[in-house]
Amino acid sequence: MNNSRGKPMFARCLGGLLLVGALIDAAQARDYRYSDAHLHYVDFFQESEGMPALLKAMDAARIDQSMISGVSVAKKWHEDEPKRPRYYAGDDADAYWYSATDVYVAAALQKLPAEQRKRFHPFLTGFNPVDKNAVTHIERMLELYPGLWQGIGEVFTRHDDLTALTSGDTPRANNEAMTRIYHLAAEQDMPVLIHSNITSKRERNPLYLAEIEEPLRNHPHTRFIWAHAGTSLEIHRHQTRMDFLLPTLTRLLEDYPNLFVDLSWSVLQPYLLDEQGVPRPQWLALVQRFPERFMLGSDVVGRYGSLGEQLHGFDPFLDALPADVAQKVARDNFLAVLPKAR
Repeated sequence: MNNSRGKPMFARCLGGLLLVGALIDAAQARDYRYSDAHLHYVDFFQESEGMPALLKAMDAARIDQSMISGVSVAKKWHEDEPKRPRYYAGDDADAYWYSATDVYVAAALQKLPAEQRKRFHPFLTGFNPVDKNAVTHIERMLELYPGLWQGIGEVFTRHDDLTALTSGDTPRANNEAMTRIYHLAAEQDMPVLIHSNITSKRERNPLYLAEIEEPLRNHPHTRFIWAHAGTSLEIHRHQTRMDFLLPTLTRLLEDYPNLFVDLSWSVLQPYLLDEQGVPRPQWLALVQRFPERFMLGSDVVGRYGSLGEQLHGFDPFLDALPADVAQKVARDNFLAVLPKAR
């Protein structure tokens, strides 16, 4: 091999090694610390693996802080069912509103040492969102546990099959009972995490958009965290990907500075990442345009084995963002939306 060919080849090899080294350094620099903006201490049967298992999973996944709430409904094991269901969609039996879920969360937190308790940010969720008495329950819980609660939710409103199975009227994010809660949330400086599907399983348009947009417009002093950006697994099963989601979400973020977005698992795919796991440029651009308005959540329910998998699944998307924006999304934005006194 003559020198005229050897030098360029050597330069290419050296350049390749330097590039690999840079990538390794970049990967090491992106060793994220997380906040989990959406975690349920119990499942739909009000059962949990417990705090030791949760703390172990958080430490393993580099999760420093976490929202924590109960689940506002309990799944009935109907006497006609020979086998206990494992999930709310396991059979056709009802789910019903269950207020003791908040007590379970409070009791679990109160058993923790003070340093561990500081890692959790409990949200109230044990109320019926179509009952105008619900605001009274929240007020009572604030009095029973002064200084404990830092937010409200996850509030189940439009939630496809869960809505169909839950006893009583269809909950909406813009009903009168929720209006009273939004006023209280603003008075208490508490964010509201709300699940409100943007559409039904079959309508390829933002059918239920008004239900979330009216509160955003009418309660500018209330901070709203939109769970899953209005998406759900059941919608995806029927529609795959909603083409109208990105432009609709863009407009809402432009119009309502009190809107924050929980990117938990049903947004990751097929929206943030394509079929090959590559970040979608349009979503990267949206997050960079509104770098303080997005946060990550695991949405685990009472079992924590997948906690790290759920949050680390966002790493390819985070890695494609500027480092400062990625850290805001991974950790800081959720903490910033909590009551200022905290």
